[in-house]
Amino acid sequence: MYSRSPSGRFAGGGGMGGGLTGPVPRDIWLLLGVILVTFSLRFFEATAFGAALLRLTPLVWQRGFLWQLFTYPFAGTGAPSFWFVVELLILFMFGRDVYLRLGRRGFWQLLIVTAAVAAVTAVLIQLLLSLGGAEPQPTTFALMQGQHMVLVILIAAFATLNGGATIYLFFVLPVVARWFIGLEILFAFLGFLSTRDLSGFLGVCVAVGFTWWTLTPGRKSLELREGWLRLQAWWIKLRLGWMKKRRGFRVVQGEKKDSDPWVN
Repeated sequence: MYSRSPSGRFAGGGGMGGGLTGPVPRDIWLLLGVILVTFSLRFFEATAFGAALLRLTPLVWQRGFLWQLFTYPFAGTGAPSFWFVVELLILFMFGRDVYLRLGRRGFWQLLIVTAAVAAVTAVLIQLLLSLGGAEPQPTTFALMQGQHMVLVILIAAFATLNGGATIYLFFVLPVVARWFIGLEILFAFLGFLSTRDLSGFLGVCVAVGFTWWTLTPGRKSLELREGWLRLQAWWIKLRLGWMKKRRGFRVVQGEKKDSDPWVN
């Protein structure tokens, strides 16, 4: 499906080579199996209700069904068609590669945490819309439901980890992997135009951005450190102001030198 070489030739085989050959981790088979089972349960009267409880719905805030924030990516969605099989095939290809790069713990942590962050965002957006008088529609959260969210996360992860690789879109059109970050947003926007699912669209955008931010080397730790330093500066400033009011301290600004410019 993709190649790491600039020539764009297909790179099959195991390890990090793409395509359908090579070792497949059991966790990928498990993920595919769960999605297939939950997808199938929707079409039987005795099990349809239980499968519906796994999906992301307004019941999260209406009745406190908080587990849906974590279960919805594994609740297969869509019609029983050839496209569903294609989605599983794409999930298989990208999922194996990302799993081999991140390992079991990193793979599941990325998938579950990112899906939960996207779900919380979408739920908050939909809740605000509801408070403004907009009633949830049947298409609410449709863009991020089930395997759609899993695909969004895995494709974004692959594009971040293998930005220079060439992916054969529809097995024909060569596309540089990093472009899929923008293409996912574009496809989600087109889906929004069709469904008017604003909360789902924003949930997809958050999932793509959060995946990129999480997997970009050095960026995460740098931003966390900068945030921590800003918090420390704010706390010191707050304490100085409190001491000035409560204890009668007078804070004078001295000359700007290499040392701290604030002198008690």
